[in-house]
Amino acid sequence: MDMIKVSASSRTSAVAGAIAGVVREHKRAEVQAIGAGAVNQAVKALVLATGYLKSDDIHVVCVPEFADVTIDDKVRTAIKFVVEPR
Repeated sequence: MDMIKVSASSRTSAVAGAIAGVVREHKRAEVQAIGAGAVNQAVKALVLATGYLKSDDIHVVCVPEFADVTIDDKVRTAIKFVVEPR
């Protein structure tokens, strides 16, 4: 399962669809965002994805975690959201 990476310019509905699709297929999704704008888009997408999945009678919980990510030899702190069925 691939990590769903979100940027500040990501389309919320596209990310939500990806999250819902991964949860349906793998029963778990991981969403990663670095920076305030990206975290904002990720949270909005998670809200939408929750609605998409609820219509299929899949109720999910989301657990936020910190993750260290190396980009251009620099370690950055990302927010990782783990989405799993309740």
